[in-house]
Amino acid sequence: MAPGDQAQSDERVEVGTLQDVLAALSDPVRLEMVRRMHAGGRPTPCAQLYDGVGKSTASHHFKILREAGVIDRSVIGGQTHQDLRLADVEAAYPGVLSSILAVPPAR
Repeated sequence: MAPGDQAQSDERVEVGTLQDVLAALSDPVRLEMVRRMHAGGRPTPCAQLYDGVGKSTASHHFKILREAGVIDRSVIGGQTHQDLRLADVEAAYPGVLSSILAVPPAR
C-alpha cells in the first residue's frame, strides 16, 4: 500500500461450511477469480479479476465468494480490492483450497 492509502475492510465473515466453500468454487468464473487472487498474492483490484462478464455479474460472484468466507473486500486508495483468505480456508479445511488451486485450469 502506498503512503496515504487507507484500507477499509468490510466486516469479516467466518469461513462457511465445506459445502458453502465448494459451492462457491464450483462456478468456473468464480474459480478463475480465485486463481487470479492467488496468483497476485495480495489484494487485487476487482477489474483485474474477471473477463467476459459484466460488472453486475462480477459483483454477484464476489458476493458469493465473500459469503462463503473465501475472500474479503477492502477499499484501498478509493478503489475496491478483493483478497483471497487462503490461510483462513486452509485452517478450516486443511488442503482443500490449496489442492483445488494446484490443479491446472481447464483449457
